[in-house]
Amino acid sequence: MQADIGLIGLAVMGQNLVLNMADHGLSVAVFNRTTSKTDEFLAGSAKGKKIFGAHALPEFIALLKRPRKIMLMVKAGEAVDEFIEHLRPHLAPGDIVIDGGNSHFPDTQRRFEALQKQGILFVGAGISGGEEGARHGPSIMPGGNPDAWPHIKDILQSIAAKSEDGQPCCDWVGSGGAGHYVKMVHNGIEYGDMQLICEAYDLLKSGGQTDFASIFAKWNLGALDSYLIEITAEIFRKKDADGTLLVDKILDVAGQKGTGKWTGIDALDRGMPVTLIGEAVFARCLSALKEERVEASQHYVGPRCAMKVSPEQISHALYASKIISYAQGFMLMRTASQENKWDLNFGSIALMWRGGCIIRSKFLGKIKQAYDQNPKLMNLLLDPFFEGEVSRCVESWRQVVSEGVLMGVPLPCFSTALSFFDGYRRKDLPANLLQAQRDFFGAHTYERKDQPRGKFFHTNWTGRGGDVSSSTYNA
Repeated sequence: MQADIGLIGLAVMGQNLVLNMADHGLSVAVFNRTTSKTDEFLAGSAKGKKIFGAHALPEFIALLKRPRKIMLMVKAGEAVDEFIEHLRPHLAPGDIVIDGGNSHFPDTQRRFEALQKQGILFVGAGISGGEEGARHGPSIMPGGNPDAWPHIKDILQSIAAKSEDGQPCCDWVGSGGAGHYVKMVHNGIEYGDMQLICEAYDLLKSGGQTDFASIFAKWNLGALDSYLIEITAEIFRKKDADGTLLVDKILDVAGQKGTGKWTGIDALDRGMPVTLIGEAVFARCLSALKEERVEASQHYVGPRCAMKVSPEQISHALYASKIISYAQGFMLMRTASQENKWDLNFGSIALMWRGGCIIRSKFLGKIKQAYDQNPKLMNLLLDPFFEGEVSRCVESWRQVVSEGVLMGVPLPCFSTALSFFDGYRRKDLPANLLQAQRDFFGAHTYERKDQPRGKFFHTNWTGRGGDVSSSTYNA
């Protein structure tokens, strides 16, 4: 019997995806470089299901229906390229290779272009939801060669999570590296969401609150309803062997795998002010300086004052900051879509994130509605619903950030979100002085308010600099 799809890489995510596929009536061929893992899987959780193992790639390929559909669930980077090279001699035009790992989108673009020359259809599919999502329904963001989509659509949408209205949290994103690009931004937003929650926790703790589980559980019943708020409440219920909170025993040094950093670098490359994700990455970097922080704590004493904001006000600041994070993320995707001619459907992306993934939340339904109502929406902050929500929360947001400064509680994401908002809502910024400075020392020119955009001027500020200006460009 031939299999509907093949999967290479039987780590936890790979195994769970295979079992998910089998649950949906698909027959699956599997291969793992360490063959003992294949045998253990077949004898264990895969036993009795339409799952077939192979110990060699030619044997694996022979198990697949044409056009062959192969999903790679291996470590991002060199391992993906190595398996592609091993597979290429065995594949024919029209066969499909799907990279389901956390690959960097330029690598996906490169692989898409290289395999296209051979007639092989390459797809980079961002998958979010962790082990549980892979087993019971993840969010899947496929992009690459559009000719592949009709052949894999039913498979991917069948195993994907479903939103409340039954729609699959999986749809075609765009050509080339679009799928992994959207997954990268998803992960960057995830960094921001997690850091914002940590800052809210730090404020509550600094203000003398102790029943964090109840506070977060209450927040999860309202506008902040989301997977991350839900699991945060669960974390605060977990006790260690001595009866104290387990979270208090965990070392305050955060790890990271690079996807948030990729988002920040891409934002800088595109000139997009995605400040919140950048601060979330830097907050993890600062946490890693544990020994230095311990030393610094012996040299400096922070302010001592009682907190004057309530948990409700903190929830408003968290919600408003979250809106900014998503607004910035969608700004970045909008720019990338224009530059790469991807024609991203932002309402569809919000739908893909509504179920299965780590950032799934009630909030995303409102983003989908915003883009459904206005597909050309420039920024979420200009949507009537989000304008109303930010306006409702902004007073509490300002009080919370101010109180954090007075108490000496670091709020990198709360405060950068507020600064971005204040900059975005301002008709005029002090960049006029900045341009004057640039022209003064470097003859970099400036535009004038009373002249058409695109017309540049240079001033001999001292009378000694001359009238020659430098060429204009943006890095």
